[in-house]
Amino acid sequence: MPNPTDPSEPVGSAPTVPAPGTGAVQGRPLTVGLAMLAIAVAVINLLVGGLLTAVALTGHVFGAWPSPRSLSPGLIGAGMLGTAPALFAMGRARSWQQTRTLVLPTAAVLVGLFAVTLLNAGRLYVAEGGPIAPVLFSVGWILVLGLLCVWAVIALAWQFLTPAGPPAPRRLPLPAWSKPALAVLGSSWLGIGTGLLVRPAFWSDFVPWRTGRLDAQALGVWALSLGAGVLGALAEDDVERTRPALLALTGAAATMTLVLAVRTPDVDWSSGPGLSLIAMVAGLLTAGASGRLLLGGEDRKTPLTGATAPGTTA
Repeated sequence: MPNPTDPSEPVGSAPTVPAPGTGAVQGRPLTVGLAMLAIAVAVINLLVGGLLTAVALTGHVFGAWPSPRSLSPGLIGAGMLGTAPALFAMGRARSWQQTRTLVLPTAAVLVGLFAVTLLNAGRLYVAEGGPIAPVLFSVGWILVLGLLCVWAVIALAWQFLTPAGPPAPRRLPLPAWSKPALAVLGSSWLGIGTGLLVRPAFWSDFVPWRTGRLDAQALGVWALSLGAGVLGALAEDDVERTRPALLALTGAAATMTLVLAVRTPDVDWSSGPGLSLIAMVAGLLTAGASGRLLLGGEDRKTPLTGATAPGTTA
């Protein structure tokens, strides 16, 4: 029998007790296909990115195509390695709005790298020949990228066709002081990435080390995706929704900094592009770290009730 003196129990109805650790997902729920894709890409990024980064740190060149310097494949590997923790975290998310600032740039990297690889297929080791290890790596590069691209397209289509629930409110808007800086940072990465991708012969002069055509376009894909991710976070205007993306920014910037620091003799730091690169990588680190600090302060304010708040990561 309900206790009529207890105001927490409505009269004439049984009390409703939510299951521990559950909560209604606001907005569009994240589909299993995208969650599994995130985990698969994270594992591949750890293995392949770790390999490319480790070899580049020794000063040797290794990849799917010949490169004039070890720095270009090393930075591609650093981007893969640095985003792996964020992709693992994304696989545990519950809602689409919390992950799209990471999902869409990740899909752009997969599709962009696969397109660039196919357009320059004659430059790969499997076409030109060479040592057995790079030849086999280039074959695996094409097959794995192709499989992940198909998976990404199908998973995104499934995600957009999934019915959405009530709109999720913005819980932690971006500070006003951060928006101009994010706009400049995102536009810078997006601009140089688009240039390297579309006109690599011209825009490769803005890279402070020697690159080949495939190197320039592959780096352009990564730069474009980083810029799109930063501008996407600006459009979301909610730090809580960018939780996995912030981890990706911090991780990618940290691993890129490591590769650049070890291979510093390969970079013309006194040039304009060299100074710009320092500012752009530092901007990624600052954006990621400041966002994590804001999230940490918000998490400390949120009481632990044993249930997941609506719209938060499970």
